[in-house]
Amino acid sequence: MSDARHQLTKAKRIVVKLGSSALSSDPELPARLSEQVAELMHGGRRFVLVSSGAIALGVTRLGFRGRPREMARLQAAAAAGQSVLMHRYETALGRAGLTAAQVLLTHADLADRERLNNARQALGALLEARAVPIVNENDTVATEEIRFGDNDQLAAMVAPLVGAELLVLLTDVEGVLDGAGRRISVLEDGSEVGALVKTQNSGSGGISSKLDAARKASRSGAAVVVARASRERVLCDILAAEDVGTLIPRRGSPMRARKHWIMFTLRPSGALLIDDGAARAVRSGKSSLLPVGILGVRGQFNPGDSVRLVAPDGSEVGRGLTRLGALDVARAAGKKGAELDLLFGPRAQGLVVVHKDDLVTGD
Repeated sequence: MSDARHQLTKAKRIVVKLGSSALSSDPELPARLSEQVAELMHGGRRFVLVSSGAIALGVTRLGFRGRPREMARLQAAAAAGQSVLMHRYETALGRAGLTAAQVLLTHADLADRERLNNARQALGALLEARAVPIVNENDTVATEEIRFGDNDQLAAMVAPLVGAELLVLLTDVEGVLDGAGRRISVLEDGSEVGALVKTQNSGSGGISSKLDAARKASRSGAAVVVARASRERVLCDILAAEDVGTLIPRRGSPMRARKHWIMFTLRPSGALLIDDGAARAVRSGKSSLLPVGILGVRGQFNPGDSVRLVAPDGSEVGRGLTRLGALDVARAAGKKGAELDLLFGPRAQGLVVVHKDDLVTGD
């Protein structure tokens, strides 16, 4: 048993993500998982299930010939299918002696700090009450601007919300495969994960998305396992440190919740092009970004928005919350001292574009 696998036996809070294809191909999956969750909860563990499937169920319920493309019809299918999805979980978990609790989220809920903290507190209260939250994207109201992209990404954002030590991404393959089609047991190297994200299939919910979600969750303090949903006792085996699926261990010390939010939840509204000196200073983690180090601006953004920091070679140095809007940053770019005083008057004193406390480097 590897040490990385052994660490999984200590996980107390676990997020499990199930995809539409796994649910549709295996109607007994909710019942099997519920039995395992009930068994494992006797040992003090707590579970959150992030489940797709509402739209697929709604398409059938509404008699659509196939998955619609129009947003309104997709939202209608989500509304019709969500109650069916929850009924399946309520029935399965109820038979196992557990209580299901529906939690619907949009990206906007987690992009707003107050709403995010409300979601964290609600999920925490549900876990303390020994309920099993069933989390899904609120597809009935979601639009392209407020969607997570897929539930792999949602699961990666839920993991730090509940302080999860383990994220299990269940799919219809046995794990991440190498170039010869063999299962990779453990992916220790974060850069290897990043490289695989670029080479694996990139469709919504595909292995590429799961690896990207794993990269994000592993920085929050959670190990990640990608495994086949149809395995008979998949959750029990993973938590017993069996060689199941592909394990991506957590990376280093957990990133602080706010830093993780800035880096992985917020969507950048624009970019700041910075010079080499500023890039070195930012990478040190000890310096704020000042106007003198800025070469240019891309996009439209307001104070408080997330922006990417881009070096002259095009690489992303980090992300942060800007204290100035795009127009003011463009006016201040490359300037210092008397030039800033002339432009901003008293505001120029100690003018910072991105403060080090609002700045995250690397991934």
